[in-house]
Amino acid sequence: MRHAIVTGASSGIGEAIVDLLLSQGWRVTGLSRRVVNKDCAQFRSIAIDLMDTQALPDALGNIDQPQAVIHAAGMMAAAPLGELNPEIGRQLWQLHVSVAETLVNFYAQKLPRGGRFIIIGSRTSKGAAGRSQYVATKAALVGMARSWAAELAPLGITVNIVAPGATETPMLKAPGRSSSPPSVPPIGRLIFPLEVAALVSFLLSPEAAAITGQELVICGGASLS
Repeated sequence: MRHAIVTGASSGIGEAIVDLLLSQGWRVTGLSRRVVNKDCAQFRSIAIDLMDTQALPDALGNIDQPQAVIHAAGMMAAAPLGELNPEIGRQLWQLHVSVAETLVNFYAQKLPRGGRFIIIGSRTSKGAAGRSQYVATKAALVGMARSWAAELAPLGITVNIVAPGATETPMLKAPGRSSSPPSVPPIGRLIFPLEVAALVSFLLSPEAAAITGQELVICGGASLS
């Protein structure tokens, strides 16, 4: 049975990914700040503070070998120039970039051929007014993923970014983004978490073995303007 590790498993996109993979017969280990209870023997929840730089490596050492690692945990904070908070910037970097680095570094030599790394990015990685600290982390992930993909391609392991636009998750209501509220994309609604999870699922499939080092945007047309 295929095994996936998913961060941010308690809500939003991470939760949708967990539920979809379980329905497809995967065994899933979910990492999140709180324990997640599911009536499913193939799911294991680990409560962990990903901001704790030592907690994640310690936890990974006690998890069974995966075939896929998906970093979906995230936070949003927005502020214009003149109001940037260095501590918020540090937290964003730790959660988005440093955790991804730890995961890929730990498993790069452990995943089998056909293994998958998938990181949830953002369609704003090219820039967005009022969100520079958040955007910086998502842009960094693109460069890192491309670099990792080049290193791991000879091993048959892929690394990709799934970059959603405004998605219907609790993060949209985070107090730290009041200065830069989300915009409804041209399709007239927000992206559904299941739609993001479905793209992740495809990237885990054998048919996606030739896709690596890419940022795949799912934004309902928001990137067209």
